Amino acid sequence: MHSIAAMIMNHASSRKVDYADVRVIRRTTESISVRNEIPESVEVSETFGVGVRVFVDGRWGFAATDDIVHDRLDGLVERAILGAKAAAVAGGPKEHFDPPPAVTATHASFCEVDPQSVSLEEKLSMLTACTRIMGGEKSVEQCEATMDAWHEVKVFYSTLGSQIEQSSTVCGAGISAGALARGDMQVRSYPNSFRGNFARAGYEFIDAMRLDDNAAQTAAEAAALLRAPMCPDLPEADLIIGGSQLALQIHESVGHAIEFDRILGYEASFAGTSFLQPSDVGHRIYGAPIMNVTADATLPHGLGSFHYDDDGYLSVRDVIVDSGRLVGVLTSAGIAHVLDRRSNACMRAEGWNHFPIIRMTNVNLEPGEAGSLEDLIADTSHGYLLETNKSWSIDDKRLNFQFATELAVEIRDGKRGRLFRNPIYSGMTPAFWASCDAICGPSEWQLWGVTNCGKGEPMQVAQVSHGCAPARFRKQRLWGA
Repeated sequence: MHSIAAMIMNHASSRKVDYADVRVIRRTTESISVRNEIPESVEVSETFGVGVRVFVDGRWGFAATDDIVHDRLDGLVERAILGAKAAAVAGGPKEHFDPPPAVTATHASFCEVDPQSVSLEEKLSMLTACTRIMGGEKSVEQCEATMDAWHEVKVFYSTLGSQIEQSSTVCGAGISAGALARGDMQVRSYPNSFRGNFARAGYEFIDAMRLDDNAAQTAAEAAALLRAPMCPDLPEADLIIGGSQLALQIHESVGHAIEFDRILGYEASFAGTSFLQPSDVGHRIYGAPIMNVTADATLPHGLGSFHYDDDGYLSVRDVIVDSGRLVGVLTSAGIAHVLDRRSNACMRAEGWNHFPIIRMTNVNLEPGEAGSLEDLIADTSHGYLLETNKSWSIDDKRLNFQFATELAVEIRDGKRGRLFRNPIYSGMTPAFWASCDAICGPSEWQLWGVTNCGKGEPMQVAQVSHGCAPARFRKQRLWGA
């Protein structure tokens, strides 16, 4: 991989380019699904390819290939240069690029047990056992257990002299039970919906979930939801939002909104812009004074963690919201200068065949002082605890949103009460975050991995994590459907 990168950079250095870089990436993927004790799919794949960027007179060009043997690698540079020249013909303002310092580095994410070292038989046995346990619950008819793992090695060279190798392992798993009666299906997931939870770690992360130990409870909750009444229609309700649901709320109403390419209107046609303006940075009140948000690519187990981004900038922990005030956004070497700042290393591509774009790092709501979840419940006279996402919708400006969760638990006089099915809450981003009056403490803070974040055209799928603890939001719209 290094020899391929060096060969391409040698050729790029001999051409009239202002800057060039190359990413050589090898990625292996394993995905396993079991439904009702029957293996539904076992997929193993590998991709290996090269992507080259060139910067010529204020224009970017890009070319990529996975035909390492037969494709002329020096031709990649030529095709990228042609792309930059074509961009110049298309017109428009020239782009800016603030190059990073040259570095030589090697970095590997933490992995105690390589998922590939665990036999397929062992993985299938565990997942099958989970579905068997869930299927023992009356009325539970659909039992699913899934597991996914990725391993990637990326070599980055640039004409500045950077030579960076990064390797990472990501894995995760989850279970879900679907209970059916009278045409109504209720689903309960553990530890999260959408195939579970994920981390930049080894198989030890999956072991620690104890999926089999939680299978019976997951199925019992699904069955209980069938008997539960519909969530009441309330124009105002105090909500405690559980960690995994709050992570998605952060992702949609904070993470995407603070991507600076959206704010500038560069990301518009596929997934929208943002309600924020460049002038808001340093001035706008985003939420309550207890709201503190960081973008941290240095967290050891975060899916949005790395050592260097795809511009070659070192990863950082950056403050985004400080005591409710917006003080930062997610930037790149191309547009950070608009704010008279340096890049905070947010450029990432899905793979070797994509041009890097601004992506979230680990955007986190920092813990508060409300203690444990049980402490927060005890401090709530009347409200509803919402857990685990079911569906969501948010407008292109990341302003108006609606989220459905798997369940709601009524809180009366500081104690858990009735269970309700099909809860939905909605609101507007600034008002929602302004209503936050309590956040649980560090003991409840947890990272939640998202593996399917889509952005760009053509779309790129990125992995990112969000750290948070359960939090309370006053006077929110709540209903059932």
